[in-house]
Amino acid sequence: MHELIRDIALCTAAAWLMGLAAQLARQPIILAYLAAGFLLGPSMLSWVTSQESIGTISELGLIFLLFMIGLEIDLKKIMSAGKSITVTAAVQIFGGLALGTAVFHLLGFKFGSGKWDALYLGAAAAMSSTVVIVKVLYDKRELDTLPGRITLGVLVLQDLFAILFLAIQPNLNDLKASILVLSLLRVGILVGTALLVSKYVLPPLFHKVARLPELVLVGAIGWCFLVGEFAERLHLSREMGALVAGVALSTFPYALDVTAKVTSLRDFFVTLFFVGLGMKIQKPGLEVLGWALAFGAFAVVSRLVTTFIPLYKLRLGLRASLLPAINLAQVSEFSLVLLELGASDKFNHVSPLAKDMTSLAFVLLAAFSTFGMMRSDGLIRWLIPHLKRLGLRDLDSVAAGHGHEEPGEAHGGRILFLGFFRAASSLLDELERHAPDLLPHVAVVDFNPLVHAELKVRGIRVIYGDISQRDTLLHAGVARAEVLVCTVPDSLLKGITNEKLVRSLREVNPNARIIAPAEVLSEAPRLIAAGASYVCMGRLLEGRELLEALRAAEEGLLDDKRERLMSVLGERREVLP
Repeated sequence: MHELIRDIALCTAAAWLMGLAAQLARQPIILAYLAAGFLLGPSMLSWVTSQESIGTISELGLIFLLFMIGLEIDLKKIMSAGKSITVTAAVQIFGGLALGTAVFHLLGFKFGSGKWDALYLGAAAAMSSTVVIVKVLYDKRELDTLPGRITLGVLVLQDLFAILFLAIQPNLNDLKASILVLSLLRVGILVGTALLVSKYVLPPLFHKVARLPELVLVGAIGWCFLVGEFAERLHLSREMGALVAGVALSTFPYALDVTAKVTSLRDFFVTLFFVGLGMKIQKPGLEVLGWALAFGAFAVVSRLVTTFIPLYKLRLGLRASLLPAINLAQVSEFSLVLLELGASDKFNHVSPLAKDMTSLAFVLLAAFSTFGMMRSDGLIRWLIPHLKRLGLRDLDSVAAGHGHEEPGEAHGGRILFLGFFRAASSLLDELERHAPDLLPHVAVVDFNPLVHAELKVRGIRVIYGDISQRDTLLHAGVARAEVLVCTVPDSLLKGITNEKLVRSLREVNPNARIIAPAEVLSEAPRLIAAGASYVCMGRLLEGRELLEALRAAEEGLLDDKRERLMSVLGERREVLP
């Protein structure tokens, strides 16, 4: 017992020190935890050698990791996933699983007779890292872009696939139709019971203890282990029970409060899981390193094949099809969970080689994919011309082929919107309401396929292209426009800034009136010096709106102001709500 406490203390201290190093190196924190475990474990310093300690640390961490993943699964998003997300996710997950299983079986990994290395490796390669992806997309402010939403939607459905895999995992050695039906029935009982209890029993209980944070925390932990034990009695697994417990809690009214209370403890045990997993990684020999590189290469290539192709066939264009494929090109934390369970004495489905190569591939891909995602825009600009030369058509050439545009002909309008995001969406709605006479003179340049479809329905001229490219500006008719409206702030622009864009526009059209946005006060003089005729600062308008709201609050009129706002919002028909 004292040995376990000492080992946990060593794991925590090592995770903290390696976490600091990862923060300085701008690397995913999970890599730091794996590295800490690897250094402490039998393969390196041998400060923690007790297999019982390592197993206990890993199991506790695994249960809380799955509980965490369950809390973050949004069932409403799964139910409301659009066609582009559901089709892409289905092709990516099941196509990746089938392709990976076949490839790794051909490479010599076992498939059947109690050993399922190829199947586990196929499943592991089909899933992507939620932690890495969300962190990078958040830092890049791309969570709410079309590629970002597609990426997140696929991640959510990957989590659902993992639940199904966990359901059949205990019966892989005897996977008959009757066994599969029985497993799914048990899962249905587990999920149904957990959801019913979370809807009708937990809310009043948590309501009574809402003002006692320690009881909320104890209640959430108790719920996690209770559902885990129920799953064990149903011949499933405690780990799956923890996942279902998290999903059930995510649906009930006190989910945010529970998540806030559990976060600290949850993160502590998740840290222990990855440290424990790192302690199980053997010092990589040439064989493990070679297989890890092969596994990583397959994961990247298969992701491009199974993600890019369905999105491209759905006519989302080269850019919106490539970015999710790049975003998803790594291995999931859940992949490590599946291999860890598969290699355990409970199942003994996979060999140590399969587990070790997947863990090492996770580390390598998490590091390299982070850099790839941070530089994805430049990579896309380099790839698209090569793909076009191979015969792949982008949305601009598709439009030309249907008679909307003539190749090489300059298009546009007297008023040209450069980029189309929320500010442009609101401006267009104002034009439709208060200046419809200007609409025939408006054209939009943007590369969002959903914006294209909606603008065409509304009769607005739209040109597909990247406004950071000079060729796009020339093709869009910038030289002939009278008013050029830059609508995207610097924080969302890719490959260019508004100052550089204004300079480029002024070179092409010396006489146009150029309106540009600024987020920082010091940007306004620079934009004017670059050639902008006027600078729009949304923060000034927002400040006035906040002042009016503050005065209304002081005068007791805030409810009336809110009702007027809701009435206005209900009347708007914006392209981007």
